[in-house]
Amino acid sequence: MIHYVCKYTPVELFRGFKETCAVLEEMPENFEQSDQIAHANLCGFGKSVIQAVLEGKVEELVLVNCCDSMRRVYDIVKHTGKCRFLAMLDLPHDDRECEKLRFAGSLRRLKEEYEAYSGKIFDRAAFLNSFEKPGSEKEPYIGVLGVRVSGVLEHMIRENMRMKVENLTCTGGRKLAELPEEMEKAGEEALFLAYADVLLTQMPCFRMNRSAGRNALYLDPDLKGIIYHTIKFCDYYGFEYASVKKHIKVPLLKIETDFTSQSAGQLLTRIQAFSETIEGSESMDAGSGISEEAKKKMESGVYYVAGIDSGSTSTDVVILYQDVKIKATMIIPTGGGAMMSAEKSLELAVEKAGIQKDAIVRIVTTGYGRAYIDSGDDSITEITCHAKGAHYLNPNVRTVIDIGGQDIKAISIDEHGAVKNFLMNDKCAAGTGRFLEMMARTLGLSLQEMSTKGLEWKENIVISSMCTVFAESEVVSLVAQNKDVADIVHGLNVSVASKVGALAARLGKNQPGEYMMTGGVAQNQGIIKALEEKLGAKLYICKEAQLCGALGAALFAYEKCKGEEKARE
Repeated sequence: MIHYVCKYTPVELFRGFKETCAVLEEMPENFEQSDQIAHANLCGFGKSVIQAVLEGKVEELVLVNCCDSMRRVYDIVKHTGKCRFLAMLDLPHDDRECEKLRFAGSLRRLKEEYEAYSGKIFDRAAFLNSFEKPGSEKEPYIGVLGVRVSGVLEHMIRENMRMKVENLTCTGGRKLAELPEEMEKAGEEALFLAYADVLLTQMPCFRMNRSAGRNALYLDPDLKGIIYHTIKFCDYYGFEYASVKKHIKVPLLKIETDFTSQSAGQLLTRIQAFSETIEGSESMDAGSGISEEAKKKMESGVYYVAGIDSGSTSTDVVILYQDVKIKATMIIPTGGGAMMSAEKSLELAVEKAGIQKDAIVRIVTTGYGRAYIDSGDDSITEITCHAKGAHYLNPNVRTVIDIGGQDIKAISIDEHGAVKNFLMNDKCAAGTGRFLEMMARTLGLSLQEMSTKGLEWKENIVISSMCTVFAESEVVSLVAQNKDVADIVHGLNVSVASKVGALAARLGKNQPGEYMMTGGVAQNQGIIKALEEKLGAKLYICKEAQLCGALGAALFAYEKCKGEEKARE
């Protein structure tokens, strides 16, 4: 098996040796082994290639010198001696005739290297027959653009999109024209020149000098949405994303990874929320149907629905009954497992409501722990649920800011409470509830005390670092300097507001309608005041702010039941 990392790799050449080829798309849990021999600033994909080699998953590898990272990877892998066959293909960054000639020479040298290594004879017929005819079927699709995605991430996207998905990244978008028929009898020099031509004239990589042809990717009328993937420290595709964002009119989701699987939960939330946004109610209708037993209970006209929001810090429950009225709510700390906390919170909410648990005919779950709760009939992302709950609480809200235990979300909604666009922070605790908990602990305050302590400040202290670890060190240093605790807390509030405000601003300036803050941090008066100053607008805050996700989930459960009632009429 020959592994490769770039769509300009001459896969057909190796098929002429009767060899199979596969994209190297490992997404390791960490870079424990590669970090021992690679530079700390090497990109995540480069480290993933080295990790796969060190773990013995790759024995034959063809790299392309498309960037400095791949040059470094080649040197490191060669030094390990772990690959039986290792080659670096010299790729020109243009498709002019002189570049094609040079590339044809590189292809021939690669052929000779593999002949010498394998002892196999190149089969011209097998090579010519390996060119796949591109399909001509046209249908609406979601395009995955940007830099290469791992197999894990691509599978996650395909599993959660009801629409067709096309991988158009730098490895998935490999589509070659067929070689001219006369190449069957052409000399080797002419054959490889023609091969170099079809390789270099495919849809250009963004690293090519003339990449304007890539516009066709995002101007295709069948394209209904874009998931744009970048890798940390890969500036090339970051630049293209900025350009794409300006010119498209279809929904766009940007996801950035370090090419490890550590942020899989957050990625799943983004992808599912994008699916719910782009495909509307159809994507949220995929849950289980209403059972016959539940339908019989509904016939009496007295029934209940529930929403469970399983978050990293708390598990929240809202029970609704007729006319969308709140019957009972419950908030408890999330314990050792999502399932256990969900069951406990639901039991307490049922007890508080004074009803029997079997009177609840439908349960919708949301939050990071939603996938681990067996009692739910349907699962919807917290982004969509917060939008739904915010609209119920205040129909004039158009921007929802949710500061949760481990992330920050800015959500733009329409007049019906549907998500128009959303942004989330990367996998970092900066500015989240966890950040505030740690800072409160460092200062010897409770969260309630910290909520109001910074309101009476005198000195404007700037907390320069938003990294939780570095900010804690900075706070410890300020305490040692005998700085007033109120001034330190105010500095923390402003730093959080700056991060959250920047996220909200990226949704678009001058958003119409009101702002609303949801999540547990909506109880922090100092954060609210600092954020209002940063946004230049008032935040709508209500007592149900922390319950917004569970409320939205319960509303979706209620709408499903009402839809069933209408269908019976």
